Amino acid sequence: MHSKRCDVLIAGAGPTGLVLALWLTRLGASVHIIDKTDAPGTTSRAVAVQARTLELYRQLDLADTVIAAGQKVPAINLWVKGERATQVTFEALGSGLTPFPFLHIFPQDQHERLLVERLEASGVQVHRRTELTGFADEGGCVVARLRGADGTPYACEAHYLAGCDGARSLVRETIGTGFPGGTYKQVFYVADVDASGPSINGQLHIDLDEADFLAIFPLAAEGRVRLIGTVRDERAEHAESLRFEDVSGRAIEHLKLQVRQVNWFSTYRVHHRVTEHFRKGRAFLLGDAAHIHSPAGGQGMNTGIGDAINLAWKLASVVAGEAPESLLDSYESERIGFARRLVATTDRVFTFATAEGRIAELVRTRLVPVLMPAFMHAERLREFLFRTVSQITLNYRKGPLAEGSAGEVHGGDRLPWASPDADDNFSSLASMAWQVHVYGEASAALRAWCTARGLPLHVFGWHPAHEAAGFARNALYLIRPDTYVALADVSGSPDAVDNYFTSRGIKLLPPRARSSRSDPPRGRGDIDEF
Repeated sequence: MHSKRCDVLIAGAGPTGLVLALWLTRLGASVHIIDKTDAPGTTSRAVAVQARTLELYRQLDLADTVIAAGQKVPAINLWVKGERATQVTFEALGSGLTPFPFLHIFPQDQHERLLVERLEASGVQVHRRTELTGFADEGGCVVARLRGADGTPYACEAHYLAGCDGARSLVRETIGTGFPGGTYKQVFYVADVDASGPSINGQLHIDLDEADFLAIFPLAAEGRVRLIGTVRDERAEHAESLRFEDVSGRAIEHLKLQVRQVNWFSTYRVHHRVTEHFRKGRAFLLGDAAHIHSPAGGQGMNTGIGDAINLAWKLASVVAGEAPESLLDSYESERIGFARRLVATTDRVFTFATAEGRIAELVRTRLVPVLMPAFMHAERLREFLFRTVSQITLNYRKGPLAEGSAGEVHGGDRLPWASPDADDNFSSLASMAWQVHVYGEASAALRAWCTARGLPLHVFGWHPAHEAAGFARNALYLIRPDTYVALADVSGSPDAVDNYFTSRGIKLLPPRARSSRSDPPRGRGDIDEF
């Protein structure tokens, strides 16, 4: 039996596994990524790419491509009794908070193909029709048993195993972390159709009339949309035999849809579950292998991608000798709490949207269309809604890697965007490396310390946009490779940074790989003035 060696074995080549592989490869770690399927999917349930994912994709030079290939959604429309009752504009929600103040539609099948292309351009192939049949954690490594495309078994010895193998994860079953939760009684259906009508206008449309959920998502091709809905009556008992004709009446009648062609149609059941642990020994769980929930809010795929980016830089740091094994413990502590809150939140939203009874119907059809416009006029509520759905509000303040605060920014926060009125404080994040930001003036001591340690220092001349974003003038912000603030220190003293790294056993070593951008990132130790 032949064998393969790598830093990280990745089981599963959906968006989560592919992003993990891309990040690890860019950071100089070797990967072996496998998937049981013949090719990337040709149909997809996940369609939404949230603003936070696009921010992180800037580090991989992916954001512009995803935006160009997809469909920006400027507004949500709520329908009652065959008429549009109200409209919520996305751009008004997220303006000034992120470079991407919109919901973006880019179906998962196209998404996967793009990620595969980028991975292949980096010299890494997805090993298709290859299955993980078992593995053992040997203490110093993981030894996995694989079956190749031709049926030949082989072994893979890796420092770590990443289980990105979906809701029926063999990795999760093997490490025995459980998958508590439940299953929704409704059957979900997805239909990709060519259609016309007032709801085919590049916006998102949701019908509030009945206890069955129904939404129309625009796709990039003209006249093409994705229908996502549920059925809960006796039809749900025979989900495998449902056809589009069995569920199309409501879309045609309530949302005035004229369907010209059905490109594909499928049904599925949805669970709401979170595994009890995201890590056991050298095996990790990510994406659907760790958490699954209703499609409410378009969070699932984005959360899996967030898992991958959170774990990737930590794995790369440990295998390169830059950080101790204990750094990997922070993956579960930072991600599992978010997953549990997300499952609880999406469950509440979906339960409200599908609640039965006269009172529930009155709330959806009478109160929501009246209250939603008023809700959107309240700036703080509007901002809260966008921050939550876009995932830019996600923070790790209570995690082991978070320390200090300066202004309104705490250790563990996503680095705030300083808006288009100031120099782009996100541009340096493409280096995917530790760096220090100062908004105002950096002390000579901090400059000398960063230069001596090879830690990039980016100094932004003070601007009203920085105060609006929550920064404190002349404070220092130590930024992690995944663009979250590790340390916020109002004194701006290098001692704070030195203590941060020393206490966690993190070393600053030369970068192992350069960016694939046409303009390579600055080397360690550079000081940029803006």
